[in-house]
Amino acid sequence: MTEEKKSLNFIEQLIEEDLKNTTRKEDLRFRFPPEPNGYLHIGHTKAIGISFGLGLRYNAPVNLRFDDTNPAKEEQEYVDAIKKDISWLGYEWDKECYSSDYFDTLYQWTVQLIKEGKAYVDSQSAEAIADQKGTTTSPGTNSPDRDRPVEENLDLFERMKNGEFEEGSYVVRAKIDMADPNMLMRDPLMYRILKKKHHRTGDDWCIYPMYDWTHGESDYIEGVTHSLCSLEFKPHRKLYDWFLEQIAEEGKVVPKQTEFARLNLSYTIMSKRKLLRLVEEGVVSGWDDPRMPTISALRRRGYTPKSIRKFVETVGVAKRENVIDVSLLEFCVREDLNKVAPRVMAVLDPVKLIIDNYPDDQVELLDAENNPEDEKAGERQVPFSKELYIEREDFKEEAGSKYFRLTLGKEVRLKNAYIIKGESVVKNDEGDIIEIHCSYDPASRSGSGTEASKRNVKGTLHWVSIAQAIPAEIRVYDRLFLDEAPDGHKDKDYMEFLNPESLKVIKGFVEPHLRTAKPLDHFQFQRLGYFNVDQDSTPENLVFNKTVGLRDTWAKETPKQKKQEVSAKPKSTKPTSKPIDEIKKSGKKYTNLPDEKRLNLRATILELAKEVSYEEVRPLFGTAKKKIGSRIVALMTTGVILESNDLDLDADSKKFVLEALDDDNELLQLEAMIILKRYPDVVTQHTDRIIQIQQMTENKALKTMVQELL
Repeated sequence: MTEEKKSLNFIEQLIEEDLKNTTRKEDLRFRFPPEPNGYLHIGHTKAIGISFGLGLRYNAPVNLRFDDTNPAKEEQEYVDAIKKDISWLGYEWDKECYSSDYFDTLYQWTVQLIKEGKAYVDSQSAEAIADQKGTTTSPGTNSPDRDRPVEENLDLFERMKNGEFEEGSYVVRAKIDMADPNMLMRDPLMYRILKKKHHRTGDDWCIYPMYDWTHGESDYIEGVTHSLCSLEFKPHRKLYDWFLEQIAEEGKVVPKQTEFARLNLSYTIMSKRKLLRLVEEGVVSGWDDPRMPTISALRRRGYTPKSIRKFVETVGVAKRENVIDVSLLEFCVREDLNKVAPRVMAVLDPVKLIIDNYPDDQVELLDAENNPEDEKAGERQVPFSKELYIEREDFKEEAGSKYFRLTLGKEVRLKNAYIIKGESVVKNDEGDIIEIHCSYDPASRSGSGTEASKRNVKGTLHWVSIAQAIPAEIRVYDRLFLDEAPDGHKDKDYMEFLNPESLKVIKGFVEPHLRTAKPLDHFQFQRLGYFNVDQDSTPENLVFNKTVGLRDTWAKETPKQKKQEVSAKPKSTKPTSKPIDEIKKSGKKYTNLPDEKRLNLRATILELAKEVSYEEVRPLFGTAKKKIGSRIVALMTTGVILESNDLDLDADSKKFVLEALDDDNELLQLEAMIILKRYPDVVTQHTDRIIQIQQMTENKALKTMVQELL
């Protein structure tokens, strides 16, 4: 029991306490109450996850209620989009409700409050009402209409309802206390005149209830037990309770408001109003532009429901506001897609590669594994021929010893194919390379079992056969803003921080297997990143969106450097430490960090590891056993080097990995198993140890990894 209590967040603890004292389990009911004035964004996923997550935990119903009290900003389009987004995330609601369903009831309750002397009609202007509110240090002053006779108030309120007055001429206010320390209690507005057509009730009403009057009463009508709101509603709780006290009947469930910290994400705008400006000014193509933080945009870009739910789960439920680094969200989608996205080959910046000694008219169909993370994914066949495209950056005429791609006089392997050797180049009049000529070893075909095929070369390149390749439009997306907090500058407009490189549209080539790909299908373009098929795609014109890179390319930059780029200040000339040194430093604190920060640091280490050579990491294999953090980061780095260069385990690296497997630290064991996934023969030799780990651990990630290995 003690362990379970520790695992509960503060909202769950509150509910558990209520279940012991005041609330029956069968009465539990939650709700998610969006206003349909825009599309849901990543910030809303936390509120969605909390409310629907509690519903799942307690087997309690969750209402989807649209707080549609402002027809000036609300549309049916937004209602439909919100329902689609919540369903896509994998949640089911019990009842679909609307605050507009309760307009009659709210009107009658207001009449009741007027009769009881607890509400009145005010004819002052909005400016006069605001002036009379006072300040946080001085009380407000009463409206001259505060003591208007009840009958006169009732008459005016009915005439407001009947449309006799213009907008702004009258409002209804609750009569509470103009000296209350909480300024929201100083005779708050309950109704205003709005002669706008409502997306559901049409022209039936020309007065609309204010949010504070509607929100708690809607919860009460629906039987909601726990009204969960973000922290900005904490000052509203006193008013929420006051309104309920006026109308609640004895014996009925009265909802309780509880606040949690909302989700704030770096490099991201969360305001619907500001997002709408991006749409209206044409900065983005619409609410579902893949650069937007809306759920529909994330879906179009290729994010998965599972990755978003994992992100929300990792962030957790807190009472204090904080900013989550967007790299954590990217890490979660990267982890999910790594398991489910088929591997394919695409070339985005092509240069022609000609294999001089390959038969001119020959086309081979080579076997290629669809996903090494999924045994059931099977294989596909990829055509191979004399003329191929490779990435332009995968070739240099002259290169140093740490360059593991193609160069003249050196060998590399073509993925799933042969070992080739650079021989010569052809250039155009401007000196640009337009053809690379090479030779191949016919006995070195991958998987053939020959001695030549087992030859160890340091680099592996992806490619497509020119004759069979399919042209495709590739939309490469980056972060929309260059500043960590684009709307956090009082003296600057957030639009000043727009990233001019947030979208690049390029023409590339993909393997013919993708000809039948459908919108929202996910793929890993090997060595390039994760991509999905855009909704604009057709069989005649394939369009792919870049979801996320294989690793975090922003991790190298510090926030200070990013801000310098935005403000066009010169970059510091102070020398930076080598990636291997940064990795060593991170090892000292790695095991002491909370889960969220450790995941962020892991993403950073994986990126830094791309710049580290095997020779640099090898000395870390001898790290003392007690230095767990240093051994963990060394394992991560080793795994990146082995995978990116398609290397086998040599004696040293194998010993280092197996020592980690034999350790008792679960983080260390997990990193060792991540490496071993690429070496099934080693897994077979150590099955007993892996099963032993599975039997002893309570770590879900470790148990899952064992299942994948076995």
